[in-house]
Amino acid sequence: MTTEPTLTIAHDTLREAGRAVLREVLGAPYLEKRDAGTTPFNAQARRLSEEFAYATLWTRGTLDRKQRSMITIAMLCALNRPHELRIHLVGALNNGCTAEEISEIFTHAIAYCGFPAAIDALRTAEEVLKEQGKL
Repeated sequence: MTTEPTLTIAHDTLREAGRAVLREVLGAPYLEKRDAGTTPFNAQARRLSEEFAYATLWTRGTLDRKQRSMITIAMLCALNRPHELRIHLVGALNNGCTAEEISEIFTHAIAYCGFPAAIDALRTAEEVLKEQGKL
């Protein structure tokens, strides 16, 4: 199946916009590592995340990036997704979240996600915050 040139241009435009946001939120080193690990097997999923998550959702005006980061790490705690949580904790710090705010998010999550998910998230956050020099 061949994509129309107009659609290809639209996808490429969204992808580049998404990559710019991704670089700002998660950092250039993350994007470089991600690009180095892109294979034919995972390339389409990565393109979709650049086009949809970063170019479309992270650029909406109602919430700022700090708020989006806080919501994202709370949802990743609820879903118990430590790999993605680790990545988005760095993004949360890049977007201005403090260690105190991150701790409070996961403390609050105890009531809604349960102790195991919140404690796992706190443990991951503590590792990331130490690695980033924030603890």
